[in-house]
Amino acid sequence: MTVKQLRAFLAVAQTLSFTQACERLHLSQPALSLAIKGLEETLGGALLIRSTRSVRLTPEGEVLVPLAKRLLADWDNTEELLRQRFTLQLGRVALAAMPSIACNRLPRALRRFRERFPRVNVTVHDVINEQVIEMVRRQQVELGIAFEPETREGIDFLPLFDDTFVAVLPPESPLVDAESIDWKALLRYDFITLQRPSMVRILLEQALARQQTELPVAFESHQLATVGRMVASGLGVSAVPSLCREQMHELGARCVPLYDPQIRRTVGVILGAGQELSTAARALREVLQTTLCEPPA
Repeated sequence: MTVKQLRAFLAVAQTLSFTQACERLHLSQPALSLAIKGLEETLGGALLIRSTRSVRLTPEGEVLVPLAKRLLADWDNTEELLRQRFTLQLGRVALAAMPSIACNRLPRALRRFRERFPRVNVTVHDVINEQVIEMVRRQQVELGIAFEPETREGIDFLPLFDDTFVAVLPPESPLVDAESIDWKALLRYDFITLQRPSMVRILLEQALARQQTELPVAFESHQLATVGRMVASGLGVSAVPSLCREQMHELGARCVPLYDPQIRRTVGVILGAGQELSTAARALREVLQTTLCEPPA
């Protein structure tokens, strides 16, 4: 049973005329008759009784009419829905992003995507770096934004930009006017950082361990915003990726370049290895690749 056969049957059933049905469907009489015959053979019996003067439905034909209407309506709706998704008139895409991106550069990219595709819904999962990678691996989201992973098993990584860590200082700190400071000067003060298993915390500890230095944590929190506010209130100092600079300034803290050691890590888009992205996800990936690389305004 084909869509073409159903359309042919319904046109005849509604007009009770092969001539009018041909006009409606732009088919020849032989083509219409062949479609009806094929449908009847598939179903196993007559649907129409045709004489030289009239056409009428058999009992089975009467039963098929409402079913055919529903089937064709579902088909047309499905066809239209998929067409809208392929042309990005409609759609949905899920994205996971580490907090340092989600709270800083991502909103600008999403605004640009929304301007281009206003009817595509985007779900953002604001989770730690490790969860971003795991959600992509498990296909819970199509795209992720995170630091370059140690292993690429099950994923592909598209690099966007390199990011370096900066010192976060209270506005009244004597270090805020320095062009840059080293870790030795920074760690003279109480240190505030994110809790494990945050990748920011792990990168800090790994970099200092290579210098035989332990990270002396006085305060820790799950949220970057809380870390920034605690620094701004004078509780201590911190270090965060430089892409968080604007957020830290908005919270009242100040940022200064940090060295010895300089902590640098690549940020990029995470994809499932060999995964075919939806049309909406491909469009979002293109916007992310162009927008996230742009420096803050």
